[in-house]
Amino acid sequence: MRSERDARGWSQADAVRVMRSKSSHNLPTDNTLLRNWRRWESGESRPDDFYAPLIAAAFDTVTAAFFPKARPNRDDELLSATGMDTLEFIGRVRMSDVSSATLDAVRITAQRLCCEYSYADPRDLHIEGTAWLRRITSLLDGRLTLAQHREILVLAGWVALLVGCVDYDLGRRSAAESTRRAALSLGQEAENTEISAWSAEMAAWFALTQGNYRGAIDAVAQPLEASRNLGVGVQLAAQRAKAWARLGNPHEVEIALDEGRDILERLEHPTDLDNHFVVDARKFDFYAMDCCRVAGENRLAEAYANEVIRNSTNADGSTRNPMRVSEAHLTLSVIAARNRDLELAVEEGTRAFAGSRKSLPSLMWIAGEAAREMIERFPGDPRTRVYFDQLRAVSAE
Repeated sequence: MRSERDARGWSQADAVRVMRSKSSHNLPTDNTLLRNWRRWESGESRPDDFYAPLIAAAFDTVTAAFFPKARPNRDDELLSATGMDTLEFIGRVRMSDVSSATLDAVRITAQRLCCEYSYADPRDLHIEGTAWLRRITSLLDGRLTLAQHREILVLAGWVALLVGCVDYDLGRRSAAESTRRAALSLGQEAENTEISAWSAEMAAWFALTQGNYRGAIDAVAQPLEASRNLGVGVQLAAQRAKAWARLGNPHEVEIALDEGRDILERLEHPTDLDNHFVVDARKFDFYAMDCCRVAGENRLAEAYANEVIRNSTNADGSTRNPMRVSEAHLTLSVIAARNRDLELAVEEGTRAFAGSRKSLPSLMWIAGEAAREMIERFPGDPRTRVYFDQLRAVSAE
């Protein structure tokens, strides 16, 4: 609470006034609220379920991001194995009548693949995901009940989405678009709104990283209306906010971010934050970081970037979300350049390239924005050579 307040230059009394403005109910006097605020900020007590959403709203975020619940334990054993050996599984897949055990195995595998997206080697994940997509769709050749047919379409849709994301991370635009369209077709056939909406989110992502900001806005318009009770709706709103930020329309940015916040507030806390297609409330700081950086709100962007890095770092120092961390370091690089600290800008920029897990289009997009900040303020300065050499090396991967 203190770091967010300091980033905005507020006193505690200022923060109380903003919190009061977010409430539709009568609140106690300012003096009473100020005493409560001091206890909350010092850690002496924790805001209850009434005040926590008001505090989060005062800082333009959502309750689950600002007051996160304990991260659920991940059942590594469940996600790393299907419970049957390969020969047994392939034998079951080839049966004309698909058993419940086979469907269970496919569900677990699809979940595992989606959970490995943030850290697995993208080439290995692509090979495995493509192989499993073939196996899953081959089940459609067997004798199925209507319920089984629909579930297999859904599982194939999720794996197709994953393969499309990895294709794009590897710079394979045409393949990514083809796989995205296949996922959309599977989602429509299964009448699964969520898969169809994620396909639209991918289209917006593709458009954004290629500089087609109007295209990104158009891609999310209709799916967002149908996804206001789904986690993917948050992601759609965030992509729209990023596009409007680059078109220089702060009013539309705020509308889009508010839509995302409203959806998040209505959602239950997810049980598995590792799944790429499960929206993590803490990722809202990641969205806001991008929009604040583009809008030139440097103090807020810096605060969000540091929070993204902190929330993506495990207790042992390992990184849980390396791609988010890379963009956070690029944000810090941009801010350092704007503050005329070229050495720090280059240092933060090169840190962004250090991770083994990269999404090349997204990384090059934000890294290019950082490069423009350096060129604008330090034209011809030889100290930028380290950054540009690494940028060229990464782009050639």
